[in-house]
Amino acid sequence: MPPLDLLTSWPVDHGAGALIDRAGEWHFVGDPDHVFALASVTKLVTAAAVQVAHDEGTVDLALPIEHVAGATGADLLAHCSGLGPDSRHPVTAPGRRRIYSNTGYEVLAERVALGAGFSFAEYVDEAVLQPLELTRTTVAGSPAAGASSSVRDLTRFVSAITTGRLLSDDAIARFTTAHRPDLSGVLPGYGRQTPNPWGQGPEIRGHKAPHWTGAGNHPTTWGHFGQTGTFVWHDPSRSVSLIALTDRPFGPWAIEHWPVLSDAVLGHL
Repeated sequence: MPPLDLLTSWPVDHGAGALIDRAGEWHFVGDPDHVFALASVTKLVTAAAVQVAHDEGTVDLALPIEHVAGATGADLLAHCSGLGPDSRHPVTAPGRRRIYSNTGYEVLAERVALGAGFSFAEYVDEAVLQPLELTRTTVAGSPAAGASSSVRDLTRFVSAITTGRLLSDDAIARFTTAHRPDLSGVLPGYGRQTPNPWGQGPEIRGHKAPHWTGAGNHPTTWGHFGQTGTFVWHDPSRSVSLIALTDRPFGPWAIEHWPVLSDAVLGHL
């Protein structure tokens, strides 16, 4: 059985997935055009748009953002601004520890919108969705967790990142390299990680254990998972990407099945 077909045995009502092999070919399971709520996988799309905004001069990720106690835009993207998970009030100084914060993304999106002169949703549409023809992707509500998309659209998105068609080389480096790499913090669903590396958008796998990717994933693997039972990762050491979208909230079932699928894919390739 092809390893991707393991997804069909998951305890979900609807699920779809895709992987890209070393030859650059995408392989699908399930309906690649079914639209799923992404939850925090949204942050990958948001962060990509913010990287475009930085390169265009709409926002400077190296500068402090107003009203966030000196945290930079890069700190907000990498969850080390000092903001709490869902609070605009800092709970510590920037750069002290990794505190996963939806609010940080919302604050930064507001700053991009202010610089652009129109809404952040419109900015994402012009910077990411239209250029990549992501016709089944929408960003509504929170830029931290409000997007919906399909597996096919996300293959286009991931391919555009990994091949340099969407972001500049500098932006890709910011996106995929750990920012303040030695910081520790809690990885939601998996407990405290020391360290807990994060790029300016994606989580960086590092040597975290336990983890939602496979034991065989390289430490440079980047990606994100969402509380709606969704994940995306890319392992640059093997030029392999894996996407899985479901309609069942994250929980013990995901902790059990996701690493098995990831290791099966890596082992097969």
